[in-house]
Amino acid sequence: MLSICVGCIGIVTWRWVMVAEAVAAWLPGERGYEIGLRKGKLVCRNPQGKTLASLPKWLKESEIAESLRALAEWLDDHQAECRHTIERWMLRSLSVPREVVNEIWADPDWRSSLENLVVAPVDAKGKPNFEKTGLLKQVDAQRGLGVVDLDGETRWHKSPAMTVPHPILIADLEELRELASDLSITQTIDQLYRPVHQPTKDQAELKSINDYTEGMFEQLNFALSLCRRLGYPVRGGYATCRVWENDVMIEARYYVGDEYPEAETYTGPLVFVDANDKAVKIADLGPVTFSEGVRMASAIYAKRKVEESASEETP
Repeated sequence: MLSICVGCIGIVTWRWVMVAEAVAAWLPGERGYEIGLRKGKLVCRNPQGKTLASLPKWLKESEIAESLRALAEWLDDHQAECRHTIERWMLRSLSVPREVVNEIWADPDWRSSLENLVVAPVDAKGKPNFEKTGLLKQVDAQRGLGVVDLDGETRWHKSPAMTVPHPILIADLEELRELASDLSITQTIDQLYRPVHQPTKDQAELKSINDYTEGMFEQLNFALSLCRRLGYPVRGGYATCRVWENDVMIEARYYVGDEYPEAETYTGPLVFVDANDKAVKIADLGPVTFSEGVRMASAIYAKRKVEESASEETP
């Protein structure tokens, strides 16, 4: 199901003021001072209109300052939710109605997360046209979706919906990477330069991947902390990553240990299980599911403790 933070649209106008002026609209405080937000931090100016280097203690502890701090925290959470939502669209290959894109484009947090992503138009039957992929640059209620194609030309699509394809589904991935590099384009969402993985012929016949076993962490706590930072929940000793592909949920599980938190731990195999906790053969996995599972395991394994060789220890 498509998930949208509809309530966020109400703060669009106020948010645009913050972006345009790099500071919130000044709000009246006590003693003739005014207070606002700049890049998430409280700022103030005195009755003469001079912006001060720091807030007086009495103003910092005022009710209006507390309200602005809460607003700054909410805006940070809103920005993170926008990014996470769009990443879910990509991981689940969701079709997003153009009307929804039109509405959220005005919000700078939604826009910064969507802008420069590779998108593909989706027809009325829900079928994406990957031959018309391009970098999303503009959204207009009348003209549609403005994308830059491989020729560097802006094309407008009036399709009823769009999708944000996972990079492993993008046929012209390398060409689009080159285009983005030539145009100095960056993405807020990790899409174009997201590591992608495909199974080898030998792996296709297996039910587990053992390329990332025996990764040592001095404490299980270290591995668990790493999994949290990377956004992978840990259950029953396994770092997990759920992917919905072709309307089927598969969970990738990578063993990181389940002993004492302070004890040494070693990583184990990467497996993929269905909704009934039954292991799925690699050959039966969708490309996104396999790629994201291996991405998780490789990211955790990369942070293992690596023993220095004798030659490295000798000065």
